Amino acid sequence: MVGSVGAALGLSLTCISALSLISPAWFQTTTFSFGVLTYCSWPQGDNSNQSCGTFRSLDDIPDFAWKVSAAMLLGGWLLLAFNAVLLLSWALAPKGLCPRRGSGPMPGVQAAAAITTIVGLLVFPISLASPFAKEACIASSMYHSGQCQLGWGYVTAIFNAVLASLLPVIRWPCVTEAQQMTIFFFSDTESIILVPEISK
Repeated sequence: MVGSVGAALGLSLTCISALSLISPAWFQTTTFSFGVLTYCSWPQGDNSNQSCGTFRSLDDIPDFAWKVSAAMLLGGWLLLAFNAVLLLSWALAPKGLCPRRGSGPMPGVQAAAAITTIVGLLVFPISLASPFAKEACIASSMYHSGQCQLGWGYVTAIFNAVLASLLPVIRWPCVTEAQQMTIFFFSDTESIILVPEISK
C-alpha cells in the first residue's frame, strides 16, 4: 500500500514537472509569454490567436543563465522520472523479491531531483537580464521582471519543487527502539535476551 501511494505521488510529480517545463507561461505580458523551453505571442486582446515557438536545443536558448537553468530543470525532471520508475517497480514487484520496501535509493534520488530543480528555479530569473527578456518584458533585469508578470508555469514548478523536497522527509524510514533490538531465544533457560542491533 505504501509503495503504491509512493509510486502514484512520484508519477504525479513527474507529470506536473513536465507540464511546467513545456509551459510557455513562466513570465508573461499582455501580448507575449515565455518559459524555459517555449514562448508564445498573440495580438492585443486576442489570446486565442497564439503563435508559439520552441527552443529545440540549448544552443537556441538566448542566454547562458537560461541554458544552465534549462539543463538543471531537465536534469531534475529526469531524476524525478527515474525515481517514479523505481517506486513503480518496487510497488509492483513481489514482496519476496524486494523485502526492504520502506528503504532504498528513492529518498536520495528524489532529494537530488528536488535540489537540482530548486537550483534551476533560482538561476532562471538571472536570464531576465538577457536581450530576449528585456525586449519581451521591457526594462527587466536580473531578478526583476519589468512589465512581465509571474505566470502559472513558474508557480507550478515552484510548487512541484516544494512537494518533491518534502516527500523524502516524509518517507524517511522511522526506526524505533524496538526495531533496533535483536531478540535471541535460548531453549535451555527459556529466557529472552535483547541485544541492540549493530549498525553496519
